[in-house]
Formats: sequence, C-alpha cells, structure tokens
Amino acid sequence: PDEGFKPTSGKIERVKFQSTNRVWGYFSVGANGGIHEFADSQFGHLFASGRTREEARKALVLALKEIDVRGDIRTTVEYLIKLLET
Repeated sequence: PDEGFKPTSGKIERVKFQSTNRVWGYFSVGANGGIHEFADSQFGHLFASGRTREEARKALVLALKEIDVRGDIRTTVEYLIKLLET
C-alpha cells in the first residue's frame, strides 16, 4: 500500500515459500534476484483452495504469515493478511 501500491523494483535476496496441498504459488524472479524496473508489485502469486471459501481463506492467511521475502523491494504481504483477517 506504500504510495498507492506504486510499483517497486530492486533485487530479491530470498523468497521462502513452501507449497501445500491447499496453497501453491509461483514467483517471477530472475536468476540474479532481479525484478524488471517496469514490473508491477505482482512478482509472485499465491493460490488457495478448500472445501469452502472460509477454509481457503484460512489456508491463504497461514501461508502469507509464513512467507519470507527479503530484498530491496516492498511487498503487500502484511496488508493482505490484514485484509483477509477482517
């Protein structure tokens, strides 16, 4: 949400994410850890499933709380957690 979700660029040092049978994702990070300067804030995507929407929501919140993204960029992880918990 920084600066109205303005795109961010820079290097990614680390993306730690473990897919499960309920949550999976992918990330578009170059071999050198770079994200193109014109890329938007969506350098990765997570998807969740469940028997109900509520199960999927809870699984996604848990995955977001466990993801670790380190580098020069800003992420919306904390914002998304708050949004999904309201």
